Amino acid sequence: MAGTDNRFTIVVGIDFSDTGDLAFDHALELANERENADVHAVYVEDEIAMPRVPAALAGAQTESDEILGRVQKRATDRLDAFVKRARPRMKHIVAHVRRGNPADHIVQLAADLEADLIVVGTHGRRGLRRMLLGSVAEQVLRLARCPVFVARPKDHEALGKVPEIEPPCPDCVRTRRESGGAKLWCARHSEPHIRPHTYHYVEGGMPAAAPMGTHSSETTPDLGQ
Repeated sequence: MAGTDNRFTIVVGIDFSDTGDLAFDHALELANERENADVHAVYVEDEIAMPRVPAALAGAQTESDEILGRVQKRATDRLDAFVKRARPRMKHIVAHVRRGNPADHIVQLAADLEADLIVVGTHGRRGLRRMLLGSVAEQVLRLARCPVFVARPKDHEALGKVPEIEPPCPDCVRTRRESGGAKLWCARHSEPHIRPHTYHYVEGGMPAAAPMGTHSSETTPDLGQ
């Protein structure tokens, strides 16, 4: 539920990784689309993956201050990089540090702040690595009570490593690039399947969504008519 002042609050989970940076960059971009947006970056120290020494022996407050300083620096660095690309419009960027289960704390912070959006990154791990490391993004999706944006690097070629998903046809990729997107499929994949894939255009020439369940050759209307 958005606040009465029309503030738009985004909570983003970070973990000092490239994927965490990607999630933070997306959070900044999404916040920049709003006039009155706040970004809350939260780092959660996973006590299961990194068990803590009793506070009396470890100096917990000093350690917490150090981690918070790292989170603040990370946020500042990402903001500085963002400023080079766009003029920031968000109102506040706040750093948070918590300890426990990352998904639980990300969602709880979102609830505490009545956040409008959660942004998390995912490495897209599968198999044994996924079983051992778990998936914070999947847990957040299950627990969240607001929309969730899952950020991951665009890398369709690497999907060939996953049996269920084939990489894109290189001939189709070349056809799209050479035609500037006017043609989607190569000659082999342009053969009709269920029914022709068609483009629909709205006023101004912007393509609307094509009918679902279509995949084959198409004829692009002449926008000059």
